[in-house]
Amino acid sequence: MTAAVEQQVGDQQVNGRPVAEYGTGLQVTRVTRTSDGRYEWWQGPGAHRPEPLAAPFVSYVPRHTRGACLVTPRPSGRGLAYLADGPYSAAAWLRDARPQARRLVAHALAAAGTALRELHATQAPTTDVPPALVRLRSFVEGGHDLDSPEPAVHRLRAHVARAWGPARLERLRAWCAEPAAPGETVLVHGFASLGALVPPLHRGPVALLTGEDLGAARPELDLGWLLGDLAELAWAVPVFGDGPRDGGPEPDLPGVLLDAYGPGVDRERAARAAVLRIALHMRDFAAYCGWSDELTDYTAFIADLIDEEGRRAVPGGATP
Repeated sequence: MTAAVEQQVGDQQVNGRPVAEYGTGLQVTRVTRTSDGRYEWWQGPGAHRPEPLAAPFVSYVPRHTRGACLVTPRPSGRGLAYLADGPYSAAAWLRDARPQARRLVAHALAAAGTALRELHATQAPTTDVPPALVRLRSFVEGGHDLDSPEPAVHRLRAHVARAWGPARLERLRAWCAEPAAPGETVLVHGFASLGALVPPLHRGPVALLTGEDLGAARPELDLGWLLGDLAELAWAVPVFGDGPRDGGPEPDLPGVLLDAYGPGVDRERAARAAVLRIALHMRDFAAYCGWSDELTDYTAFIADLIDEEGRRAVPGGATP
């Protein structure tokens, strides 16, 4: 399902022409090489999203961070344009079987963890939760998601209600709406995924594309988003995690992220946020790509994750 969402339809290393182009009904992404050898990542609305993209809180993002650069966008047409030093995301690199690709992702995750720590030191300028969490809440609660013209959303919601049962749905609903005490919420990236993390192709900083999904939440939301991506790949891709074939050590990618972020992480909350990330991916696939029989596999996988409260997503947790 991940490959289908990020299917590349172009591969031309020519200035002004796409290096990569992919998308869903929610968002399209086009990567082009610039005249100075960098890469512009343009993101715009997909066919099921009539409004243009906006990033109202980017002025609050720290301009200089250790580790990754929190790259904020400029408006461009109906979308947003980011500058990075690589044409491929960490998600794409993890589908590369070469051991050096996995080490590159480990470096990028460490850089992301360090930068997110600094972002989370920023007081949120809003009380709004990130848009991704709003979408998942609506789906779990059976709200306006069911007004969607996409029949796959209705089919999936009915399926998860049967497959998960009311107890699991209630648990997921509670995690989506978990209250925070005063001072617990910070400015969060809101969609700190492997698809937004861009290692440099040759030289330059790791980029974490940061913009339209900014909002207020606990810091564990961002960490859980990345941990959820890693847990999903470990389950969905048979060769993921087989380890380097050159005899070198296998990078513990979740551990790399958490070690770089530093102390004070509530690992139970991060594990629950990882489950939310995978559940949202399932929901968004149905809403913006349509039905796939793979979605029934996802509902079974997520049921197991709900039962174990996402522990397999964090180092030292349950194994698949």
